[in-house]
Amino acid sequence: MSFINHSTKEINCKVVYYGPGLSGKTTNLQFIYKKVNPESKGKMISLATETERTLFFDFLPLELGEVKGFKTRFHLYTVPGQVFYDASRKLILKGVDGIVFVADSQVERIEANLESLENLKLNLKEQGYDLETLPHVIQYNKRDLPNITETKELRELLNTYHCKDFEAKAIEGVGVFETLKEIAKAVLTGLRQEMKE
Repeated sequence: MSFINHSTKEINCKVVYYGPGLSGKTTNLQFIYKKVNPESKGKMISLATETERTLFFDFLPLELGEVKGFKTRFHLYTVPGQVFYDASRKLILKGVDGIVFVADSQVERIEANLESLENLKLNLKEQGYDLETLPHVIQYNKRDLPNITETKELRELLNTYHCKDFEAKAIEGVGVFETLKEIAKAVLTGLRQEMKE
């Protein structure tokens, strides 16, 4: 899945932030972008069309260590949250190496979280991926709001594959880098396994 560039000695890994509309995917990337060393990041690119009024995707390379003498570069993307942008979501998932599922902790967003997770599984399956084996983490965002579901209940509903999960307040940066470090670690572990074979 990762793209290996032998001339630059770089491995490019793609991580997609997935989840329902307004769950905090973009907020995560904006916070990361603001905090990362300017020398180790590219431009953040936002694409929008007439029909898609939400952010189309963010692009952010991050350098996080080496694998067998190759630098690893992470490209972080968000997908549009609304279900009717499914074609865009499928396109952004092509060649994915890891997923961060950003769940909205608010009680009234439970259905939206479940719908988005099912949509993710379906879109991955269509491309030959399986969430059970693909590196992924879950972030329970908006923990600072008053009307939230208990983490234990969210975990039971959403974390069916028992991946690492994190509570977050992305607007304040709480849990943002913990989530990123964990998905990066999971992707690199998978990559090292692949390169051994």
